[in-house]
Amino acid sequence: MCLGIPGEIVEIVDADDCLAKVDVSGVKRTISIRLLADEGIEVGDWVLVHVGFAMSKIDEAEAQMTLDQIKKLGQTYDEELIAFMETEIV
Repeated sequence: MCLGIPGEIVEIVDADDCLAKVDVSGVKRTISIRLLADEGIEVGDWVLVHVGFAMSKIDEAEAQMTLDQIKKLGQTYDEELIAFMETEIV
């Protein structure tokens, strides 16, 4: 199953190439924020991440609520986190 997982932007790695580091439950990966380039993504923003791309900007409350619901999926959440660990935009 491929889920979008909320993550917090912790670093803008390369503004010209629209790359940012995101933290998802303690796992940090570089992702593309190009799809949200017009939204002015900054450190501290929350985004919904899917296969290495930020798909939408969400607020922190929505992010926490979504994470809480996804964690209830148990093994599916664990598998998504593993898939996230293996995904990186270089």
